[in-house]
Amino acid sequence: MSLLDNEPVKRAEKSLKKFDQKLNVVILKNSARTANDAAISLNCDVGAIVKSLLFRTENSYTLCLVAGDKKCSLNKLKKLTNKKNISMATPEEVKTQTGYTIGGVSPVGHLNLVKILIDNSLERFNDLYAAAGHPNCVFKIDFKNLQKITNGEIKDIAE
Repeated sequence: MSLLDNEPVKRAEKSLKKFDQKLNVVILKNSARTANDAAISLNCDVGAIVKSLLFRTENSYTLCLVAGDKKCSLNKLKKLTNKKNISMATPEEVKTQTGYTIGGVSPVGHLNLVKILIDNSLERFNDLYAAAGHPNCVFKIDFKNLQKITNGEIKDIAE
């Protein structure tokens, strides 16, 4: 059985194909669980790897798409959302909200509608690589189309 047969990967691929038939899920020989691992597997700059990080506020979730060489700033998130209590979602919350497990969280194909913020530092790369439902599956996309496919707001959220 191929990784492309996994339900989370199929869900990510369905979202990609609905947006653009040319977007494909790529299966990597090695794990892309971390941005560093993905960059090594893809032979690209670690900053071109899109990290999908889910944060919880009092009663909602926000998915932050951040460059692999950056960290998401809690202080910037607090100011942007006007919320004092923001924390990383637990692995269980990530699975429940997005339908993906940590290491394979795709920016698309979530089980629940999630607000998405895209860090503006990703704009410096021609090609971006994001998880596609499994730690060994990714897809390539440019910044403009990442914003379009996710309907994400472009913000300064990294440190």
